[in-house]
Amino acid sequence: MIKGKTALVTGSTSGIGLAIAHKAEIEKIRAGIEKDFRVKALYSPADMTKPAEIADMIRTAEKDFGALDILVNNAGIQFVANIEDFPIEKWDAVISTNLSSSFHTIRAAIPGMKKRKWGRIINIASAHGLVASAQKVAYVAAKHGVVGLTKVVAMEAANDGVTCNAICPGWVLTPLVQQQIDARAKATGTSAKEQAIELVAEKQPMHEFTKPENIGALTVFLCSDAAETITGSAYSIDGGWVAQ
Repeated sequence: MIKGKTALVTGSTSGIGLAIAHKAEIEKIRAGIEKDFRVKALYSPADMTKPAEIADMIRTAEKDFGALDILVNNAGIQFVANIEDFPIEKWDAVISTNLSSSFHTIRAAIPGMKKRKWGRIINIASAHGLVASAQKVAYVAAKHGVVGLTKVVAMEAANDGVTCNAICPGWVLTPLVQQQIDARAKATGTSAKEQAIELVAEKQPMHEFTKPENIGALTVFLCSDAAETITGSAYSIDGGWVAQ
């Protein structure tokens, strides 16, 4: 548990890559966080493809909370196609949301962190920030970029009390992935459990999904005093995916 710190998490209203359209649902989540953890929670509707809205989000956080201590860049989207069929607008959208948004949030947040001599920046990358898969050219390029961005920020802020690390998950059981599993099970006439194992086994030696809360636990550790000299690293949490 980290107390007395302010954290901003992008893409925080649901599972990775899943957008929630209903404001009532967002408010329910926001209020639930306040009740369950006895903290103040605000929601920003900032478009993560628009630098001006990102900068305003950071300013609002610093104004309303007095400081921004922890930044977790988690917003992301995906699109799958061969390179020759990959729509240009999809490339631009994936790069903008998955990579450029992290640059813009860090650029806006890091001056205050350096001034206060304390800050933690966690970039949620992916196993695809370290290795590639076919038909995911924009996602792989963006996540590799996030790992590179992490290293540069770590170097520049190394003596300012600010650390920057990346977390690289493998298969994570989000609602969208569960839908994919259910669809495969229906199409093949097999069980969801069988299809879940088959899906994970395509990439991971360990046939287990990473739980979102495990990623959260690693994030909390990297924000703790115990991790004060850990910076510029990319942490795999992927069931052995990139060990192969």
